[in-house]
Amino acid sequence: MFVDLPLAHGILAHLAKEKGLDWEIDSAGTGDWHVGECPDRRSIAIAKKYGVDISGQRARQFNRIDFEYYDKILVMDRNNLRDVLAMAHSPADRAKVSLFLENDIVQDPYYDNNLFDPVYKIIAARCETLLKELAS
Repeated sequence: MFVDLPLAHGILAHLAKEKGLDWEIDSAGTGDWHVGECPDRRSIAIAKKYGVDISGQRARQFNRIDFEYYDKILVMDRNNLRDVLAMAHSPADRAKVSLFLENDIVQDPYYDNNLFDPVYKIIAARCETLLKELAS
């Protein structure tokens, strides 16, 4: 499974491991401006607060080959949805792509420190739901 946010990557990988699921989970951005960097320090801190370690992640850019490796590609907002769909090779690739929150976007907490905790909780709740939906 692929998600486009390091926090979601970390939470989903943590929960899958807790449940004994051998899932390959990764994340990447659609732009190249953070390639090689750690997640935002505030994301690392909020994840740590809830027992999830994302400090070892390094940013990379999503590319077309990711369609070959992942059966589900989840994006946080409509801009990323548009960008990822534009890279799809086929209708089968496009069918793998959807919004993380089915009919809504995940608010970007980057510009408001107070959003990191609520965004974490929204992502964690959705990850729990995804595990139930996909592990059965």
